[in-house]
Amino acid sequence: MATSSQAVLQYRIARQVREQFVNTLDASIIELMGLMQNHLSQLAQGGGAGRSVAEIQLAMEAAALFRAERQHWVATVRREWREALIRMGSKTGNTDMAGLSLVDDELVERKIAASRLAAAVAEAAGAEFNNLRLRMQFLERRSDLPADDVLKPETLAQIMVKAWTDCGLTRPMWALVHPAVQAGLARRLPEAFRQANEWLVQQGVMAEIDLKSLVRRADGEAGGSGAGAGASGGAGQRPSAWGGSPQPSARGPGTGWQGGGTRAAPATRLDAPMTAPMTAPMGGTGYSGVPDVRPSALARAEQETRMLTAATPMTRVRQRAQGVLGQLRRLLTDRVADFESGVPAGPPSPQLAQALAEPATPFAVTELMDSRGGAVTRTLPMANVEVVATRLRQRAAELKEKADKPSEKAIIEIVALMFQAILAEERIPAAIRVWFARLQIPVLRLALAEPDFFASVQHPARQLIDRMGACALGFDATTITGSRLEREIKRIVQVVEQYPETGRRVYQLVLDEFKKFLGRSLTEGGSAQQAATLAQQVEQKEALAIQYTIELRRMLASVPVPDDVREFLFRIWSEVLAMAAVRRGPQAEETLRYKQAAADLLWSVSPKMDRTERSRVVQQLASLLHTLRDGMGTLAMDADEQDGHIKLVNDAVMQAFVSRGEGMSPSKLAELSHSLAGLEDVVTDDPEGDVLLDPGMIELLFGVEGDALEVIATGGSQPSEGMLHWAHELELGVWFALDYLGDVVQVQYVWRSRRGQLHLFSAGANRHYLVQTRRLASYLQAGLLVPVEDEALTIRATREALTKLNVEPDRLLH
Repeated sequence: MATSSQAVLQYRIARQVREQFVNTLDASIIELMGLMQNHLSQLAQGGGAGRSVAEIQLAMEAAALFRAERQHWVATVRREWREALIRMGSKTGNTDMAGLSLVDDELVERKIAASRLAAAVAEAAGAEFNNLRLRMQFLERRSDLPADDVLKPETLAQIMVKAWTDCGLTRPMWALVHPAVQAGLARRLPEAFRQANEWLVQQGVMAEIDLKSLVRRADGEAGGSGAGAGASGGAGQRPSAWGGSPQPSARGPGTGWQGGGTRAAPATRLDAPMTAPMTAPMGGTGYSGVPDVRPSALARAEQETRMLTAATPMTRVRQRAQGVLGQLRRLLTDRVADFESGVPAGPPSPQLAQALAEPATPFAVTELMDSRGGAVTRTLPMANVEVVATRLRQRAAELKEKADKPSEKAIIEIVALMFQAILAEERIPAAIRVWFARLQIPVLRLALAEPDFFASVQHPARQLIDRMGACALGFDATTITGSRLEREIKRIVQVVEQYPETGRRVYQLVLDEFKKFLGRSLTEGGSAQQAATLAQQVEQKEALAIQYTIELRRMLASVPVPDDVREFLFRIWSEVLAMAAVRRGPQAEETLRYKQAAADLLWSVSPKMDRTERSRVVQQLASLLHTLRDGMGTLAMDADEQDGHIKLVNDAVMQAFVSRGEGMSPSKLAELSHSLAGLEDVVTDDPEGDVLLDPGMIELLFGVEGDALEVIATGGSQPSEGMLHWAHELELGVWFALDYLGDVVQVQYVWRSRRGQLHLFSAGANRHYLVQTRRLASYLQAGLLVPVEDEALTIRATREALTKLNVEPDRLLH
C-alpha cells in the first residue's frame, strides 16, 4: 500500500500537471475568440460553400451579437475554466441518489453540442490524450479520469458552450462557429497534452506506456498485483489519493475494480460503448442498488458522437464486401494449384471453349415471355424457378467435365453456386430471377477471362446484377410482371447474350444504360413526375435566391443604402426575383418589372437635394410600393408583414428628403439597372448551399396537396461529413425503410435534383417524400432511413457460396 508521503507526492504531481494544462489553454482562449469572429464575418459576407440564405442571415445576426458579447464570453470562459480546476480539488466524489432530478432540455442539448466538439478534438489529439489518460490513471490509482476533470476535452467544451448561451447567443449560432472552434482546439489541445505528458515523464510517471493496461478484464475478476497495484500486490482497499473514502484496488490502469456491492463495476476501455457512465463514483461500492434504466438523451448523444467520428455505414459495407472477396481469393489461391489472383487467365480448355461457344437454349419461361413481349400475367410460378435452378446445376456439371484445368473447374463451381443463391432469393420476384439465370453462362465466360471479377466490387458485371437486383427487391410478382423494369432487364440480358466476345465492355455499356433508364423512368408519369418537377423548381428558386443575394451584396458594396432597405433587398426581394425567374422566366415581363423596382427603390432612398427629384419620387412612389406589394405577395407574405416592410421603405424615403449627402448619379443608376436586368447571368451550376424546405411555403407557392408530397423538414441528427458524402452517393432505385412521424414505410429512391440538393423517395400509391441533402444525411446518421439491404446481391451470393464450399470443400474441383 502506498505510504502517506507517496500519496502526498502523487497529489502534488497531479495537481501541478492540471494547473499547467489550465494555464496553457487559458492563453489560447483570446486567440480562439478571434478565429470565431473572423469565421462568422466570412459567413455573413456569403463566404463558404453550402450556405443557404437563412444561414447567411443567421450568420449576420450571430456576427453582430458576438462582436458585442465577445469580451464577456472570453471573461466567462476564462473564469469558469479556472473555477473548474478549483472545484475538482473540493469535490468529495460521493453520489447522493436523493439528489437525482430531471435534466432540462436546454442542458441536454448543450451537453450534446459539447460532446460533439469534444469527440472531434479528442480524435485529433489521438495518442497524446490516451497516453495522458493512462499516466493519470497510473498516478492516481483510478480506473479513469473523473467526469469533470479539466484534462478531459468535454470539460472545456461544456464551459465554452454554456458561456455562449449565457451571452444570449443561440445553439443554431453555435453550430455556425463549431468548425472554427473545433479547428482552433484541434491545434492547441494536442500540444497541451504533449507538454503534460513530457512533464509527467520528467517526474518519473510511467515513462513507457504499458499497452496491457488497455485490455479489459472480465467483470468480477479478482484483483491481483500489477503495474498500478502498489507494494501490497493489490489486495484489499486503499485510501484515495484525493482524500476521499476508501476505494477498491485495481490491477492497473484501465482495469476493472471490485467493489463491495453485489456485482463489479465494469472497467473503462478507450473503445468501450458510451451508453453507460464512463466513471464510477469515487467513494461508492459499485452499481448495486441502482435499477437499470433506458438510455437517456445524453446516452443517445454519446452513441451519436461515436457515429460522427466512425466510418460511415457505406464504408463498412464496402469493407465487408472486400473482406468477402478476400476470403474467396484466399480460398482459390490455397486450394487451386494453377489459380493466380490478378494474373490474366489464358484461353480456356478446348472442349470447354467449344461448349461455351454453343448458343444457350433459353429457359421455357423466358421463351414464353419473349413470344408475348413481356406482357405475361401470372405464368411464372415458383416451381419454374426451381426447374431453372436444376437446369443451371446440370449445365455447370457438364461444363466442369469438359474443363481440363483445376482453376476452370473452381471458377465454374463458384459462379454456379452464386447464381444458385441468386435464384433462391425469394424477395426478388420470380419473373426477374429467371432472367438473372440467363446471365450465368455470360458471367462464367467473363470470370474465366478476367480473374478481376473475383477481386473487385466495382467490376461492371457485379455492379449490373447488384443494381438490377436492388431495384427489383421492393416489387412483388403482381406489380413487376409487364412493368418497364422487367422489360428493361429483359433487354439488358439479351444484349449481353448477343455480344459474348466483348468482355466487360458490354456490361459497362448496359450498366450505364440502366442508370440512365432509372434516372428517367422512376419518376416518369403520374404523381412522382409531378413531385420531381416541383422539387426541381424549388431547388432552382433557392439557388437563384442565394446567388442573387450574393450578387446584390457585391453590387451595393459601394452604394450608400439605408440598412433597412439593404436588408429588405437581401432577404425579401432576392426571393421575389428568384420566384419570378422560376415561375415566369428570367426575362419575362413580370420578372423585369421586379428588377426595375429594385433599381427604382435604390434611387428613391438615396439623398434628394433637388426639388425636381423629390417631386419625381413622390409621383413614382405609389407605383413602386404597389410593385413591392405584388412581389411580396408571390411569397405568400401576409398583409401585416408587408405593411411592416412598406413602412420601412416610406421611412427611408422620408429620410432621403432631409439627408444632406450626395445622391445617386444617373450613370450609377443606369449601371445598377443594367446589372439587375442581367442578374441571372451570374448564376452558376455549382450548388451554393442547402435548399431550405418549408412544407407550408411549398404548398402556398406551388399549390401542392400535402397528401401527395411529404416534405421532410425536421428530425434526424447532426450529420458528419462521411454521412453527407454517403447521401450524395446513394444510387437510384435502391429501397429503404423510412421512419417518419412514427410510421415506418418502405420507400424507393427515385430522383435526385440536377444540383444534387434535393432527393425524392416514393412509397407508391401517390405517396412521396421530398428531403434536402443535409436532412437526408441526418436521417441516415440517426438510423431513421436504413437500406433494406446492407449487402449487394452478388456479395451475398458469394458469401453463401463460400459457406457451402467450407462445408463441402471437395466440390470445388469435382
